[in-house]
Amino acid sequence: MKLGDYVSVLDEDVYGKVVSIVGNKITIIDLDGFEQQYLKNELVYQSQELPDLANSLENISEIITEKEQKKHNFSSKIKPKERKSAQMEVDLHIHQLVSDTRNMDNFEMLNFQLEIAKRKIAFAIRKKIQKIIFIHGVGQGVLKYELIRVLKEYEGRLEFYDADYQKYGLGATEVYIFQSKY
Repeated sequence: MKLGDYVSVLDEDVYGKVVSIVGNKITIIDLDGFEQQYLKNELVYQSQELPDLANSLENISEIITEKEQKKHNFSSKIKPKERKSAQMEVDLHIHQLVSDTRNMDNFEMLNFQLEIAKRKIAFAIRKKIQKIIFIHGVGQGVLKYELIRVLKEYEGRLEFYDADYQKYGLGATEVYIFQSKY
């Protein structure tokens, strides 16, 4: 990362421009004009122009994979049971889904995020993917609350719980889909 690069913050809905780098600490100016300081490993490089909405919807799994590769440079042991189960991660942070939120109010952004979650569940059912990790961040908890409300609509067809704390903190929900029901 260098001065002038655009970055987003892992596990937070923050996007900004790098204005200062001192050792491992990077200062950015966010979209609201506030300076914020983060450690280098908490940031993900973004191109100046984020992908457009249609492109973002088609390539979301590629973006998530790229984000995870930048986030973790180490190999962890995978349990034999987990090795065989297909899973996917879906980052529901709005800046990962759309290039510009200036014309969207909070209600529209939330509904868009929930629609993406519903589409990913339907996709997982069609493709026999048993596990989905929805990354929603911590924030005020509105997205997590509404995501849980949506997941309860699938009662008996899936179960959900907080994702691995060591990997995601409190910012993700893991969904297990009972594929035998489909």
